Order: sequence, then structure tokens, then C-alpha cells
Amino acid sequence: MNGAKSSSASPQHGLTDRLARWARGFSGKSEEDSVEEESRPRSGTASHREINRRRQLYADIGDFLFAHDLDLTPINFSVALDYLTGANIGVEKAIQAVMMERGKITNGWIETIAAEQRSDEVTPESLAMMLDKVEENLTQFTGLMHESRNSAKDYGAALQEQAKDLGEGRDNEPVLARLVGLTRSMVEKTRQVESQLRDNQRQTQALKSSLENARRAAEHDHLTGLPNRRAFEGVLRDELALAQQNGELLSVAFCDIDHFKHVNDTHGHDTGDRVLKFVAGLLSKASNDRCHVARHGGEEFVMLFRGKSAAEACEAVDSVREDLASRSLVNRTNGERMERVSFSAGVANVLFYEDPRAALKAADRALYLAKEHGRNRVYLAAEVD
Repeated sequence: MNGAKSSSASPQHGLTDRLARWARGFSGKSEEDSVEEESRPRSGTASHREINRRRQLYADIGDFLFAHDLDLTPINFSVALDYLTGANIGVEKAIQAVMMERGKITNGWIETIAAEQRSDEVTPESLAMMLDKVEENLTQFTGLMHESRNSAKDYGAALQEQAKDLGEGRDNEPVLARLVGLTRSMVEKTRQVESQLRDNQRQTQALKSSLENARRAAEHDHLTGLPNRRAFEGVLRDELALAQQNGELLSVAFCDIDHFKHVNDTHGHDTGDRVLKFVAGLLSKASNDRCHVARHGGEEFVMLFRGKSAAEACEAVDSVREDLASRSLVNRTNGERMERVSFSAGVANVLFYEDPRAALKAADRALYLAKEHGRNRVYLAAEVD
């Protein structure tokens, strides 16, 4: 996933250059270190001031990332750059809003804001729309092939009947014989077209199956195998409609792994990935047709409970939290026992709010309070205005 674009650089090449220059800035070296001494900008010149400005910017980006305990990823670098330079007003306003509310931002939140800012890129949503269109075209094409095959079959039968009648005639026998030969040739060609249409239909069915696989991939997290944020939003709409229709309760929970950056920094990203998959497995044990679990982004998961009150959902989530906190995990790479892995969670009653997004925000605020008050706990959002 790419971060939000800067107005002064291309998304990929520009970001790579910025990261390289940022690294050189922290090492005390600038791009001019590879140039002859006499070609270096002199102190006080415009070039020298620009170098100092960039060095300061790289230092500010580093301070920003470390102050918020963010991973050193391209997305985080790019969003920090856009915020500090004011290159993207949307990013700047979003960060200011969350900092006023929470005081800090997280890796998962940056993934979310970066995805919202890259509306001109290929996203899971746009991919799904393209798949829908291709599938629609393939359905139409399959129908045309079926119709063409039937027409070819009928035409072949009619030609065969005519050829039979002509073959029994006595007048102009040489001409009729040639006509019979041409007719038989046409029948054979028609049969060949029939065979090709059958092959094309089989290929189309295989392609439709591949598209269905692509659709599932677009709606699932490749690491944990859980549905992703896009898929969850669709489930939320469907489950909300069912709950309202049947007069059922509906609750949502956000779960965020505690000190996940420390896990990555201490044990490596491979171990961090295994921790993510392990937590996903514990959460998914609770899933069924009335409980849905998804990876919302970063180290954050979301759970939706139909038929459970917020308090009941709290108990269900807390049971998983206790299970995880009691585990003694081991780093496969070196066999060392890891520090206790836990998560914090916030739960809200979806139907208490006019908009599902407001319920999600309430659960997110409860999660933040759980983090603020010591982590490894589940908080219930207060149902007050």
C-alpha cells in the first residue's frame, strides 16, 4: 500500500529518494559528500541553505515517527512528510484532529488515512468494481457463445438435409456433386466452430472461477486469512439490516495488540507476523454466522456480534483476551520465551448510534481509554451523548 502522495514527488521514485536522503541526513552525510570538495556548496549560499533545510526536515520526520512510536515504513514516512510540509491538507487536518483527541497516532490509523487519501489509485474497492464489470461482460459473452453454438448446430442440420436431397438428384450431376462437396465442407467447418465454442466456454468458466478467487483475495487479508476492512464494511451493512429487521442487538469491538511495535523491534517482523496470525486465530474461534472477525489494519482487529448486547460482547472479547494473556509464546527463530502478548479492546452498541461509523468511533475511543489505563483490558463505550 502506498502512502498519500506529495505534490512535489512521484509516489514511488520520489519516496525512495526521500528515504535515501533522510538516511544520509541522519548519518551526517549529504548527497554532496560524493562530489569533489571544490564542487560543494559554500556556506551561506542558497544551495547550502537548502541542504540544511532538508537535513532539518529529515530530522523532524524522524522525531515525529519516534514521538508517536511508529514503525519505520514507507507509508509512515510519506504521511509524516505530508504533515510536516503541509503538502497534503487532508492529511494535515486529519492528524491534527486525532492528535487533539488522543495526543498520539498509531500505525493502523495511518494505514487508514493513507488509504482514504489515495482515491486515484487502484484500491480494493476499485478492483472489486472492475471485477464486477469483467464478470458481467463474461456472462454476456457466455450467453452469446451458447446462442451461437445452437445456431451453428441448427444450420449444420439444415445443410446436411439439403445435401442429402441434392445428392439424390440426376440432372446436372457434376454441378450437383460439387455443390454437395461444398455443402459437406461447410458442415465440417460448422462442426469445427462448434468445437471451438465449447472450448471457449470451458475457458470462460475457468476465467470466471479465477475472477472469483481474485474477488475473495481483494476482500481478505493475505497474512491472517481474515476478511479485511473492505469486507467488514459490507458485513456491517448486512448485519445491521438483519438486526434492525429482526429486532436483534448488535455490538462491535475493536481489539489492538499491546506494544506490537516492541514485538517487531525486539523479535523481528517475521515473529511479529506470526503473532498477528496467532491472535487472529484466537479471535476467529469465536466467529460464526452471528459473530464476524476481520483485520481492520495494522495490529488492529474488529469483531461484530449480532444478538449480543455490548456487555455480553465485552465478556466474549474479554474471554479471548484472558486466553491470550495466559499464553507463553516462544520466538521460533531463537527459541527464546517472549514477553507476554496481550491486546486491549473497546466495545460499543451499534444500534445506540444513528450511524454505524459513530459506533465504530465510540468503540475506538473506548479502546484508546483501555490503552491509556494500562492496556490488557476491555472497556465498554459509555452510551451518553
